[in-house]
Amino acid sequence: MLDSMSDYQFVDGTRLASVIEALIFASPEPVSWNKLSEIVKESEEELVLDKLNIDRIVEQLNERYEQNDLSFRIQETGGGYTFVTQARYHPWLSIYQHENAYRRLSQAAIETLAIVAYRQPITKPEVDSIRGVDSGYMLRQLLEKMLVQVSGRADTTGKPLLYKTTDTFLKHFGLNSVGELPKPREIDEILKDDDMAEHRRLLMERQMELEDEEAKVLFDNGEDEKQLNNE
Repeated sequence: MLDSMSDYQFVDGTRLASVIEALIFASPEPVSWNKLSEIVKESEEELVLDKLNIDRIVEQLNERYEQNDLSFRIQETGGGYTFVTQARYHPWLSIYQHENAYRRLSQAAIETLAIVAYRQPITKPEVDSIRGVDSGYMLRQLLEKMLVQVSGRADTTGKPLLYKTTDTFLKHFGLNSVGELPKPREIDEILKDDDMAEHRRLLMERQMELEDEEAKVLFDNGEDEKQLNNE
């Protein structure tokens, strides 16, 4: 354990604060101080960090961000550390996220969103198991689009985060509640490939219907040409 923490403490020639910063930045979920300490210890056995050490490093990093008037900071949330934008930028981000939520979703995003919608609350490892690939990037994209949100932690080993859909998701797909989601088969069978493809297809069809309705409104208002010229 470190008795004193310096911004210039090095690990394998790299500043410790930068190592912690990189680990937090690269993690799709809030990363705990235990995990940060464990990773650092793998490369520097004699360097043992406790939570106080990590907190001091994070404080130093945040002071540096503030001094340089950067738009983000590190925040402790959900039992770990993650990057968030400064509160003063939220008015602009709200506009962007609202508009961004209505942009066409990729097939991978639709697939991930369908899994969350039909199995919520669900953990990332469970989503990964269903899709057969790592879903960290897709979940982060859905979080940024405000289509899913963290709803707590599972009472299982490691206590992974739980994800569920948001009110923005309901508005995006024209639903009043999750109960209105199309259910061609029992939810318990969603793990089957055919079911997953069907759920994904229904969500994609619903999104296309909404896009067609939006395009029709623009056309009726004589705004379609203006939209095309702006693209």
